[in-house]
Amino acid sequence: MPSNKNTNHFTFLFAHGAGADKDSDWMLAMDKLLTVNGVEVIRFNFPYMNKRLEDGKRRPPDRMPKLLEAFKLEVEKISENKKLIIGGKSMGGRVASHLVCEPEFAYRVAAVVCFGFPFHPPGKPEKYRGEHLQTIQTPTLILQGERDTFGSREEVVEFDLSEKVSTEFLFDGDHSFKPRVKSGTTLDKNLQLATEKVITFCKKLK
Repeated sequence: MPSNKNTNHFTFLFAHGAGADKDSDWMLAMDKLLTVNGVEVIRFNFPYMNKRLEDGKRRPPDRMPKLLEAFKLEVEKISENKKLIIGGKSMGGRVASHLVCEPEFAYRVAAVVCFGFPFHPPGKPEKYRGEHLQTIQTPTLILQGERDTFGSREEVVEFDLSEKVSTEFLFDGDHSFKPRVKSGTTLDKNLQLATEKVITFCKKLK
């Protein structure tokens, strides 16, 4: 595991994906790994997820404008003295990447970290969602499972991405970085590797 030297001054505002809340096993596992390595992690739920938890009714995510507004409110809760990284799992990372494309919020954010970017719905590569990543100017790290049906390694390496975007791939991983049993590796190892990639990325930030 990398040391926490030079990472304890970063705060990571960590958003969940479309289907699981901030306290899912995956979110908690990644939170723990990052925290152990000196990153302050703040998880939050989007409003639609809080409603789901309150009444037990499954509901789809809100449209992007509402998701962005909710993310902005969370950013505003954090002191401007903190060196802020924003990002999330799947949808949460996608929303974060859109947020830094708005000049009035870009200045607050040092970097974006996306765990499993949803470049397109599974089986629908024509519905591409990464156009803004061609021009994004905030340092951005995308961690992607090699077998991710929302954007596999074979696809992602061909995408036209800004020079500010770095991509790292988790061996045989799916959308949550889980590998197949026959791969010879495990989800825990891929999550640990993802953490190491994040810490290395953080240390390179100005």
